[in-house]
Amino acid sequence: MTTLAIDIGGTKIAAAVCDENDTIIQRWRVPTPMDADAINQNIASVYREANAAGHDIQAIGVSAAGNVGADRKTMTFAANIPAWLNYDLSEHIGELIDHAVPVIIENDANCAGWGEYVHGAGQGSKNMVALTVGTGLGGAIVINGELYRGSFGMAAELGHLPMVPDGDHCGCGLRGCAERYTSGTSLENFAKSAVRRRPQDAKRLLELCGGDINKLEGPMVSQAAQEGDVLGLYAFNKIGEWLGRTMAATAAVLDPDIFVIGGGVVAVGDILLEPARYNYARFLEGSAYRGHAKIVAATAGQDAGLIGAANLALR
Repeated sequence: MTTLAIDIGGTKIAAAVCDENDTIIQRWRVPTPMDADAINQNIASVYREANAAGHDIQAIGVSAAGNVGADRKTMTFAANIPAWLNYDLSEHIGELIDHAVPVIIENDANCAGWGEYVHGAGQGSKNMVALTVGTGLGGAIVINGELYRGSFGMAAELGHLPMVPDGDHCGCGLRGCAERYTSGTSLENFAKSAVRRRPQDAKRLLELCGGDINKLEGPMVSQAAQEGDVLGLYAFNKIGEWLGRTMAATAAVLDPDIFVIGGGVVAVGDILLEPARYNYARFLEGSAYRGHAKIVAATAGQDAGLIGAANLALR
């Protein structure tokens, strides 16, 4: 029994056939078109190739960036695909494969978080919150061993917790959202601001960006921080502080036993996690009189979304 997992990213569509243990046994990768019909056709084509290769596909699990309705079929909104506005993605793909198997749609952060829960750092926990620190800040919530989607499929949008009254504008249309202060984008912004304020301390960061502050990118800040650069470490301390604040706010509502932190930014390890842990304890309600959740790095790797999509499709 196998499942076809699809991860629709901003630049590529990753696909994989997974066995009953969610182990990947065959892969595909194609560029992501911006046209919704072309995306559907690509997914249907991969499904047909998988069948032709002799795989007994039982379901298709699709991980997609955007808001997914509670029906696990409909994309209610997606910033990168304008056509995905109350768009029944499951039905459109299903029509192309003659509805041979069910097509289950899940939010990409939910898929990655669930992948961590079943095969990564969240294994063995009862109540888990996963946070993905990437371009933005994604979230996934597991309560009593079940993925929590909420009444309208909109749970775990933790990157849009309102953290700063009248703060920085967010792409969602609001201001002061958590992801404006904890993300790869905010890491770059904190570093650029520090370089402008303290150019006397910015030699290494300026070397890495060729002297053009506008070209300073997250991986450069990560490299500088790992080398011990004072401004690189400052930028990570800032996003770590806000990550800790965000986890403390989340814990006041959900009281999880573990936070699993994923995304490209967490590759620096304790450079990010130590300030996050410190500020989580600092801003946690009743901190001195309660148990604290473990805060750990994700371990399922880049395939977490595919693994999660495959597992959820059969659930």
